[in-house]
Amino acid sequence: MKHPNPNTIQVLADEETPRAPAKAVMSQQALVSAYGAEVPLLFPSSAAWLPAGDGGAPRRNRFAFVCATLASMTTMLHSYNLTLMSGAQLYIREDVGLSDVQIEVLTGSMNVFMLVSILGAGWLADRLGRRCVLVIANAFLMAGALTMSLGSSFVTLMAARFITGIGSGFGRVVTPVYNTEISQTSTRGVLSSFLNIFINVGVLLSYVSNYAFSGLPVHLGWRIMYGVGVIPPVLIAAGILFMPESPRWLAMRGHHAEAHAVLLRTSDTPAEADLRLSEIRQAIAQWHQQETRSVWQLIVRRPTSLRRILMCVLMLDFFVPASGVEAIRLYSPLIFKAAGMKSNSAVLGITMAIGAIKICFILVGVLCTDRLGRRPLLLASTAGVTVTMTCLAMTLCIGAASAAKMVICIASVLAVVASYSIGYAMVVNTYNSEILPLRLRATGLSMGVAVNRLTSGLVTMTFISLADAITMPGCFFLYAGMTAAAFVFVYARLPETKGRSLEDMDVLFVR
Repeated sequence: MKHPNPNTIQVLADEETPRAPAKAVMSQQALVSAYGAEVPLLFPSSAAWLPAGDGGAPRRNRFAFVCATLASMTTMLHSYNLTLMSGAQLYIREDVGLSDVQIEVLTGSMNVFMLVSILGAGWLADRLGRRCVLVIANAFLMAGALTMSLGSSFVTLMAARFITGIGSGFGRVVTPVYNTEISQTSTRGVLSSFLNIFINVGVLLSYVSNYAFSGLPVHLGWRIMYGVGVIPPVLIAAGILFMPESPRWLAMRGHHAEAHAVLLRTSDTPAEADLRLSEIRQAIAQWHQQETRSVWQLIVRRPTSLRRILMCVLMLDFFVPASGVEAIRLYSPLIFKAAGMKSNSAVLGITMAIGAIKICFILVGVLCTDRLGRRPLLLASTAGVTVTMTCLAMTLCIGAASAAKMVICIASVLAVVASYSIGYAMVVNTYNSEILPLRLRATGLSMGVAVNRLTSGLVTMTFISLADAITMPGCFFLYAGMTAAAFVFVYARLPETKGRSLEDMDVLFVR
């Protein structure tokens, strides 16, 4: 083999392999331009980015897949603890002696408590890094699950929900930021949707836990449901410590050599890593040129693309919980009992079907998001939820309790969940994390998730009272109307983002 020119750094394929691709050469001058003065002496050796695929095709990188999976597991714990109340409330009410109002507040309060950490998560993630905040989130989730399992009064249980809410808020904001920033353009839709996949895995596990421990004594079953959530955060936090930091956060802090090392491990080829680093550095440079005006001045003082982007994020995060699907998720036992189902075990068994349907249609959405695009899935999902939510309301309106009404009610609930899961449940987080520019991404997502959780808290903390005031069918007609408004908003205001780099999104919102 020829010795490489000392003035170049070469990535060479084995010459004995006839199908190896051509050499990729990058001059020292180009490296210095990309890194500044921080040219590393050694690059990380990762087989994931060596061009060793069959037929000369680069091997598809799996390291980013592993990182996104670990980060997303934090949101699985969030949804597990939140949704567990759906079935646990049946036993907590009897064991602790809580009223309807206390159950309603306990069920929905976690969404409100999350606001404390949500509003600070973006600031903290920009200073400590994405990975550090995810570790902190898991520490709070462990402490919250332990406190909940030992609680014996309304005050103690509310304190446990507060602790869990802090960890959940950190995880809900930082996970989509990390997944988006570490992924390639070609796989960003899939990796960003891991957040939603694991949220729904947590939902399914909570329903399974409800059903599995429902036969235990009243004072013990619900405590074990929460107790099994103590150990997983420890294991997940340990795994997160082995993940690399977000390359975009590293570049923002001036650590360009470390950022490039991470990009080499999360890209298919070194050339792709160089291109991604160049785009990140260009975006950061553009922001530095505007340092005389803060991002908030750019948003408030004149109608820039930033204002339109932030408005889309906030409106989407409002419409998702305003659809009422979270009320179905947390109060499905009450809905099925209103349709005539009497047995607690039968009700909890049906909730497992809800979790399974969510997972199946989330996976369908994941397979379609990088093929069909974000906009078609959002339009199909909002239209589907509008129609199926209306059917559910009409079913509860018509006739007395009967077997036929019960079957139609269950089918309608499953149809609502399926329509929601294929688009709403997994596209919105991906879309929002894509369109926000780097300088505003963590903070903007914090604001969006704050609106989401505040609206969700309003829906879940008022469902029982609202159903008493306007009837349960009236609630679902209201939610259907909100989702119809969301369809109009998506159709009129949201452009397609499929296939665009993160640094090129703002052009879609310039008019």
